[in-house]
Amino acid sequence: MEHAQTIPEQSEGEETGARRPRGRRTVLLIAGAVVLGVLAGTVTGYAIQYDREPTPLPPLAQQKIDQPKPQAPNESTSARSVNANRWHKTDDDLTKLLIEAPSGAEVRYSGIQSPDEFSADYYKQPGGGLTSQIGHGVRRIAALNWAQDDRNFVEIRLFQYNDRSGADWYQHAHGYLDEKEYAGNSGKDLPGVPADFGHLWVDSAQREKPGYLPMKSATVIARRGDIVMEVEYMNNRGAVDENDVVEIAKRQWERL
Repeated sequence: MEHAQTIPEQSEGEETGARRPRGRRTVLLIAGAVVLGVLAGTVTGYAIQYDREPTPLPPLAQQKIDQPKPQAPNESTSARSVNANRWHKTDDDLTKLLIEAPSGAEVRYSGIQSPDEFSADYYKQPGGGLTSQIGHGVRRIAALNWAQDDRNFVEIRLFQYNDRSGADWYQHAHGYLDEKEYAGNSGKDLPGVPADFGHLWVDSAQREKPGYLPMKSATVIARRGDIVMEVEYMNNRGAVDENDVVEIAKRQWERL
């Protein structure tokens, strides 16, 4: 038995499929008209503004700003007086930033140290140490050395570099202190100083040698700007008061 087949009627919107393209063209035409209208309005606005006289700005509240009068140089003129507005305290005598030795302590040295003098006293290979210091832009070194009660010996050095990259280099050039020959430990952050800017090492053990008193020492490295401070504290009775070391370091840090 044959069944009658019916063809479903096409909806009004599906007759030829031509309406959608026509709808998109209509939207594009409207969008184009809007853009042209905006452009035309902008051009007209510029044309009107071009023909207008400029609007004067309101007068300043303070018409004349007082400035110091220039003075002729004389015998008291210095680089600091000429550049007073650009002068920073770290551009002054670096030794002025050193703390004072404790009352009753024997000051053994206080003043400027040349890079070669420092390298000869500090590095196992002075030539290589001096080359590194100069290569990283060391400007000057100030040092203070004192002895107290014939058992505690303190040396403070301030290193100033041409920029912070040199100071950062020297701050992080003390990884050797972790070795057994030196402190023998990784140390710890310096109290009162922002993290990553100050570190303290105290020897894990005494250093003993026949015929000599037992030695124990501590080292502090901290950086502020282009200056690195280094504190070396040594005791010849084999005991180091960590609180004393921290107090000295904090005083010097606050002085920078």
